[in-house]
Amino acid sequence: MEDQAQNLVHGNIQLAERVAPPPATNLELTVEEVVEGYVGSFGWSQFLHVLLVSLAWIFDSQNTLVTIFSDAQPSAWRCINNSSSSLCLSSSSNGDASSVCGLMPDTWEWVSGHTSSIIAEWGLTCDRRFLAAIPASLFFLGSLLGSAFFGHLADASLGRKRTVLLSCLLTSVTAFLTSLSPNIWVYSLLRFANGFSRSGIGICCIVLATEVVGRKWRGPVSQYGFFFFTAGFLSLPLIAYHTRTNWRNLYKILSLLPLAYSVLFFPFVSESPRWLLVRGRSKEALDVLKTFARLNGKTLPENLCLANPSAPGEGGENEALTKNCTKESLWRTKWAAKRMITVMMAGFGVGFVYYGVQLNVENLNFNLYFSVGLNALMEVPAVVIGTILLGLTGRRLLFSLSAFLAGISCLLCIVFAHGKRAKNADKSSTGNWVQLAIEGIGFMAASVAFDVLYVYCIELFPTNVRNFAVSQSRQALMLGASIAPLLVAAGRLSPSLSFLVFGILSIFSGVLSWWLPETRNAPLYDTLKQQEEDEKNKVGNQITQA
Repeated sequence: MEDQAQNLVHGNIQLAERVAPPPATNLELTVEEVVEGYVGSFGWSQFLHVLLVSLAWIFDSQNTLVTIFSDAQPSAWRCINNSSSSLCLSSSSNGDASSVCGLMPDTWEWVSGHTSSIIAEWGLTCDRRFLAAIPASLFFLGSLLGSAFFGHLADASLGRKRTVLLSCLLTSVTAFLTSLSPNIWVYSLLRFANGFSRSGIGICCIVLATEVVGRKWRGPVSQYGFFFFTAGFLSLPLIAYHTRTNWRNLYKILSLLPLAYSVLFFPFVSESPRWLLVRGRSKEALDVLKTFARLNGKTLPENLCLANPSAPGEGGENEALTKNCTKESLWRTKWAAKRMITVMMAGFGVGFVYYGVQLNVENLNFNLYFSVGLNALMEVPAVVIGTILLGLTGRRLLFSLSAFLAGISCLLCIVFAHGKRAKNADKSSTGNWVQLAIEGIGFMAASVAFDVLYVYCIELFPTNVRNFAVSQSRQALMLGASIAPLLVAAGRLSPSLSFLVFGILSIFSGVLSWWLPETRNAPLYDTLKQQEEDEKNKVGNQITQA
């Protein structure tokens, strides 16, 4: 009886073992595989995320280009009614702002008023005209330093989301303080601070937007931010026209927008799951992906866990490897350093031309508001064309051809340069219209090259140094931009000089890009070591097949 009972128990155990399902194994996938296979390459959740993140580009654009109006030289002046100076009366007939040189201060005035721009308020004309270029140059120098600071901050500690928030809040504060400037030196210092503050917006927004979408959507999504940059650019003439008699009001209005965005919209933005994973916060990264999947009407497998290429071990080994990954240095890795230097050299020329051409519109023989509005409108086809071509052709080819077209257009502008507001110039002359059209095409090409360079840089470097790499690229862009205002100031005397330098540097940037690898349809890597090994394997396979 006892033997039968034991046999029965033993038989039940064997039956249970046969019926019971095998223990579940974890499904280990990379973020890229989860997005492509389960979340969706670009669903409703990613659309909302990209939209909310890209809105910040509006403030980046406004605070960068506001000096086109706030630092502009007034177009006309007149003798004061009670002035009987024959010198004043004879000079006013020239219709040229340089004619005021040598006149007594109490014999003339600007038609638009002494608060229409910093040049009018602080007398930055004649022998003081180069002082007007200092604020814009310091703004871009601030952007240069800020790019390195915020780029490191976004990769090493704060992450992409909180870095954008910090940058928006600082941009708001410094823009408002700029409106209270008592003189050119304080104004220049605050423009430097404003440039430093806003630099975190662009570099983090483009990375934060592209790190949550599938491979084929990275190019188009990276361009969406530039639509909002264009929207900010287009809004400037409208805001500036209504504040044309007081440049301080322009800064006060612009300071409110990033503050409102930070309070009303930014809380709904998610952190990058790639960054969270590289920092060892895999549970948070998985939660973000689950949220995206849920909003897309999908679910992730119950046994899903994220594979971190930087941390293949378990426990203490896992933690140590993750820390080593975050300490990987772009500049100490030979192939990455060479690539970064090439990107920065190309970026210097593109930044010089892109921002320089925008600031140089005052050296064209057209109404300032019309010229700026036209340039802003040219950004729209630039973004559309860039978005389409990024899906059809390689990054390197598109960048180089755009840079070449921008350079050739700038050189052609020399032929039609008549000098800014030349004596008795006919502003509707054929030569001027042709110059404006060519300048618009050149600016559109420079805009495409500028936008593509961001996408290219994102794909050239892995997650753990990507924000830093983009910040270095932006530093080079800002270095070029910081020198451009000085050339624009010189262009008030010789417009041909500025167009010549713009053309040469743009063509030089296009040539440099041929030393970079093509990245179209390449995966986004997570670590420098992973990318180096994979690229070496690809080269080895190509040699073997050949």
